[in-house]
Amino acid sequence: MFTGLVEARGTLARRSPASGGARLFVEAPLSPLVLGESIATDGVCLTVEALGPGGFYATASAETLERTTLGGKALGAPVNLERALAVGARLGGHLVGGHVDGVGRVAASRAEGGGTRVSFTYPRPLARFIAEKGSIAVNGVSLTVNGVEDTSFHVVLVPHTAASTAWTLEVGTLVNLEVDVLARYVARALSVASAEPPERIASDEAWLTTLGRAGYL
Repeated sequence: MFTGLVEARGTLARRSPASGGARLFVEAPLSPLVLGESIATDGVCLTVEALGPGGFYATASAETLERTTLGGKALGAPVNLERALAVGARLGGHLVGGHVDGVGRVAASRAEGGGTRVSFTYPRPLARFIAEKGSIAVNGVSLTVNGVEDTSFHVVLVPHTAASTAWTLEVGTLVNLEVDVLARYVARALSVASAEPPERIASDEAWLTTLGRAGYL
């Protein structure tokens, strides 16, 4: 798991075909780098398979290349890097799994109140997971959703975030999106609940009422 707080900016230095996917070399100013550890790279969880001068090697599967920006990202492009959350560390952002849910695009970008307001389009299936004031990871960066429209949402990047992370805010730039895992679980729970037989729903409601009267809710 990750927090969406970027530790460093790296570079996608090399990408070569390997086992149906690709072998990546990422220049990473992180120390120490440990074999087998997970590093979120623009929001994609990669496993350190080998170390090289100033970076690490990792394998991206064909599915990862297809469902994220790593397959088409230009060599030499900057990437956001974060090592996995350590037990006992502060959770300054939100829980991020490193499992990209879809690819969005930069729709607009403009200065606003000392920061930068950025709008992103998103794949329609993600609509029910994106809510105003909720969290979302964009290229591995934990951000607060400031507003949601039918086909897009917008955030405001504070100067520190804009300066300390790897951003290309040109309209049309592709970005990796990961919705908040809590939103996903809530959506799943509601989906299952709606499919329950009426007598089961009534029973659950009665049980919740009893707990409430007893002061547990």
